[in-house]
Amino acid sequence: MAYRIGVIGTGATPDDPDRDGFAMAYRHADGYQRLEDCTLHACADIVPENAEQFAGTYDVPHVYEDYRTMLAEMDLDVISVCVPPRIHAEIVTGCAEHGDLEAIHCEKPMATTWADCREMCQVCEEAGVRLTFNHQKRVGPIYRRAKELLDSGRIGDLHRIEVTAENLFDSGTHVFDLATFYTDRAPVAWVMAGLDYREENRWFGVHNENQAVAQWRYENGVTGLAATGRSEGAVGTEVRLVGRDGTVEVGPDDGPPLRVRTDRTFGWKTVDVGETIWGSRGYTTYPGYLRWGVEVAAEQVGTRLLGLPESRFTYPSHIDRAIESVIEAVREDGESPLTWRNAIESTEIIFAAWESARRRARVDLPLGIEDNPLESMVESGSLPVASDLDGDTNADAEQVNSGSRDDGAAGVTETEAGVEG
Repeated sequence: MAYRIGVIGTGATPDDPDRDGFAMAYRHADGYQRLEDCTLHACADIVPENAEQFAGTYDVPHVYEDYRTMLAEMDLDVISVCVPPRIHAEIVTGCAEHGDLEAIHCEKPMATTWADCREMCQVCEEAGVRLTFNHQKRVGPIYRRAKELLDSGRIGDLHRIEVTAENLFDSGTHVFDLATFYTDRAPVAWVMAGLDYREENRWFGVHNENQAVAQWRYENGVTGLAATGRSEGAVGTEVRLVGRDGTVEVGPDDGPPLRVRTDRTFGWKTVDVGETIWGSRGYTTYPGYLRWGVEVAAEQVGTRLLGLPESRFTYPSHIDRAIESVIEAVREDGESPLTWRNAIESTEIIFAAWESARRRARVDLPLGIEDNPLESMVESGSLPVASDLDGDTNADAEQVNSGSRDDGAAGVTETEAGVEG
């Protein structure tokens, strides 16, 4: 069966990505094009030139300005939603309610309010549509190898997980998803956090704090620690798994992409999986370089002597693997590891961290709020934000509210024309 793919929110050219648009639709499209049973059939963007450019790049036959018209006229199987987070819920629920879709793959983070996060999952579940989010690191070999090391007992029982990112929400959603992955979706008992937001910091039109430290505890006794922004150095690695008998680090500041240290080893031992934390080829040991040489030789023979397409040999990115996991779930009538069930649990930690900062107290889960605590604090004036975006932290800088900056594609429902990262 050939799956007909639709893309909503193509965005502008991917040549100059920034925090107003990362052209994620192009990355999704690359992933679909690798799969023989997928065809990019239609795309929609409220900026017609963007949609036309995307269609020209990928030879997409049907181009729309309104995604609702596209859904009404096209018989599609899978939709990629690549609009900014503020309208994720609107678009996802609109697609699910249309009916006849097998799957909706939405960019991260989930949505900008806790109520919207829950609603989009509920609507898709009731409609029988598979909903996934692009937490692509979960399917990256380096992160899965770290999980194998943990599950094998190499470092003993997990005691603590430490993570770092630029912020809790937009970039942090990846590491919180990884925390959920490494703890096998253990329920979280409570979250406690503090944050600083003195300089306006919008990613794709949404507020993100400048700096935060969060702590949480799972019901099984494992604890979590996250540091963002100027606190990133407090952890010193993207992910650290601390066990009874050792430690695994992914993306340490001062070492290889993956390493392990146990009570039975002298210092750190590099674990070579053949790629970097970004999913690109990157070898760190002699056997790894030999493996790379074999792969290059196979590519040359396949493309030059046998005439096979280069796409068969292009090294898959994390996003390529994410797209493949979505389609595989449709093929096998199963569930992708990127399912909303994983995303909603990790996202609850993020909103609970912001809620803890608002309450100035520990927050016990399940979370009983509807809004976005960070945005609510900014809008109410309880968290004043300086308008100086050049790094000046002078407390006397002019204060602005959450609507003071025109971010990129504001104008349709504030954001549809852009795409996110």
